[in-house]
Amino acid sequence: MDVDGLRSHLDAHGQSHLLQFWEGLSEDEKQMLFDELKLIDLEKVSQYFKDADATLRVSAEKIDDHLETLPPEVCGSVRGSSPADIVKYRKRGLTEVGNSRVGVLLLAGGQGTRLGVPYPKGMYDVGLPSGKTLYQLQAERILRLQRLAQEETGQVCHIPWYIMTSEHTKEATQTFFQKHQFFGLQPDNVVIFEQGLLPCLTFEGKIILETPGRLALAPDGNGGLYRALKAEGMLEDMARRGTQYIHVYCVDNILVKMADPVFVGFCVEKNAECGAKVVEKTAPQEAVGVVCKVNGRYQVVEYSEITLPTAEKRAADGRLAFRAGNICNHFFTLDFLRHVCHETQERQLKHHVAKKKIPHVDAEGRTVKPQSPNGIKMEKFVFDVFQFARNFAVWDVVREEEFSPLKNADGAAKDTPTTCRHDLLALHQLFAKAAGALFVHADGSPYSGAHSQLNGGDAGQELNSAEDAVVCEISPLLSYAGEGLDSVKGQKLCPPVLLDRSEDNSLQVVQLYP
Repeated sequence: MDVDGLRSHLDAHGQSHLLQFWEGLSEDEKQMLFDELKLIDLEKVSQYFKDADATLRVSAEKIDDHLETLPPEVCGSVRGSSPADIVKYRKRGLTEVGNSRVGVLLLAGGQGTRLGVPYPKGMYDVGLPSGKTLYQLQAERILRLQRLAQEETGQVCHIPWYIMTSEHTKEATQTFFQKHQFFGLQPDNVVIFEQGLLPCLTFEGKIILETPGRLALAPDGNGGLYRALKAEGMLEDMARRGTQYIHVYCVDNILVKMADPVFVGFCVEKNAECGAKVVEKTAPQEAVGVVCKVNGRYQVVEYSEITLPTAEKRAADGRLAFRAGNICNHFFTLDFLRHVCHETQERQLKHHVAKKKIPHVDAEGRTVKPQSPNGIKMEKFVFDVFQFARNFAVWDVVREEEFSPLKNADGAAKDTPTTCRHDLLALHQLFAKAAGALFVHADGSPYSGAHSQLNGGDAGQELNSAEDAVVCEISPLLSYAGEGLDSVKGQKLCPPVLLDRSEDNSLQVVQLYP
């Protein structure tokens, strides 16, 4: 080890503090720290920090004068489309899936610190009667969609599932899938790859030591996807499989529809190379990014970058002018991914600053867990490539049917295991009632108050009373989005119940008990 050379290199970039505990390390610890430091391009990290710091200052300036609403011709919605159009989009999407031209790509590299668990978020069980984790729910939706596409096209098909992990989540994710036999999916169709890491920095740009012999490193944001796709050979893998369209989504949305045939079909019909699924903002100040145009280019603008008067602007129909809430749910063609993964485009994606509570060593070499943000993580965002899109599409969906993220531990105001569980069960109750099921108490009296309206109904407002908190879970193997439930028509279901698929693929009603 050329320690003197390393020390000189660190000193030249203002990072000499990284060797302050060197003499007290074991030989193995010295080698690990030396190797870790040699892998870091300090010149690039320094430039990333300067760019991110500049971006942070610019983001403090409101950009109202540069905002443009979305052109009507790129937009579509579940509520605003005719039944015939929905059928057309769904059929087109199922045809593409049935011809094995659609893949799904899961963003699962985050550490989930707000949820407070020491394992990947996809392994989390929100407390459903079945005990299924997010990973299992998603895997079973893929299996069901493959079956639906085969019924549509008469062809055996496969949806490759690309899972982007990080150093913190890759091994645990691989082990989890192997332990559960990939939840029925073919192992070679589950492709787990790893995104890059960047050092965590102080607010002054100093790299943070987590322990005397280890740097504080963090995933480079979900926008690290594009570098990882190229570095890990995923673009070539997609081309080899004949994948032309890729649905990208985030692991924490319990209601996500992987490779949603309606969304895919809409984007393909629009000849879009890039698309975003959105939900309508509930209020001007809702803390969610907005899909819009900035200086003529498509972009997601954070709510904090817009002044309240602009956020409150209304369209002619009375709805918010800037209402397309981003939910990290995107469509890309393979050709578009190839384009944005090229170094010329990828390096145009700027790092954003995320202020975080980062464990670090004190003067005595002890690891301290701070109570308030003490540094930054530099991240790129997956939607930053929207700016390169020439043909763009935006599909507006019903929030209660498609978006319920798991962000926080129970006790928080929203986005908790409890809210996710409630939202999924509420949707499943509506599916069952729409199919003609009758929910009754143990004495045979009916549950009252809940409706069976979907696609535009106030689903989230229908289950407020304790009496109507119906526990009815539907296995994704039985139904992807409410279809396949004809056999429950007229059946009296006494909650808690689980509607599952039997070995002969028929409906199986499992009576559960508290």
